[in-house]
Amino acid sequence: MTKLSKRTREMRAATAGKENLSVEDAVALIKTNATAKFDETVEISMNLGVDPRHADQMVRGVVGLPNGTGKTVRVAVFARGPKAEEAEAAGADIVGAEDLMETIQGGKIEFDRCIATPDMMPVVGRLGKILGPRNLMPNPKIGTVTMDVAQAVKDAKGGQVQFKAEKAGVVHGGIGKVSFDADKLAENARAFVSAVQKAKPAGAKGTYVKKISLTSTMGPGVTIDVNSAVVE
Repeated sequence: MTKLSKRTREMRAATAGKENLSVEDAVALIKTNATAKFDETVEISMNLGVDPRHADQMVRGVVGLPNGTGKTVRVAVFARGPKAEEAEAAGADIVGAEDLMETIQGGKIEFDRCIATPDMMPVVGRLGKILGPRNLMPNPKIGTVTMDVAQAVKDAKGGQVQFKAEKAGVVHGGIGKVSFDADKLAENARAFVSAVQKAKPAGAKGTYVKKISLTSTMGPGVTIDVNSAVVE
């Protein structure tokens, strides 16, 4: 049997029997047990009553967290001419066209978000097998295929989080750092839940939000009372 470290035993003891907490209590517990030597990310996970293998049950969207994520987001933009200049002025880390495509094809992916103008999609489309599995493919439904590249870059760097249901119907995303004030983490958590609620697909039947949990990078998961997280 694997021997648990003292830190792991202490964290498990601290969360034992504590389930379906309010958002505020869950955040407090997460912050108390985040004892790593770095500023851990707080992540929310939602188990949904959907089967994303069916097109009418796919859940996908984007949410602008009111208090940001605390993470530096590297943004790449596919654009030419004036639009490329707009992207650079807005703070994009990488801007290009065919040259950027070739860089990515060569295995160099040094960005967390990819934005493209509509006219660049024939070029970007060749990268589907590379960007798709990494959830980096630009998509008009989440605002990453747009002529307003400047705003898209600002949104990406300002705390916007993308989400997409995985095979088991789970949606997750980072909502801040443990160093954030508790009330700011709680506000971010409810903003994320609200966005997922609004993204409920037409094909979803029965209970949509089955379970919500919070965790930090190195900490244990804590379940949240769904009604506490739901924004009316």
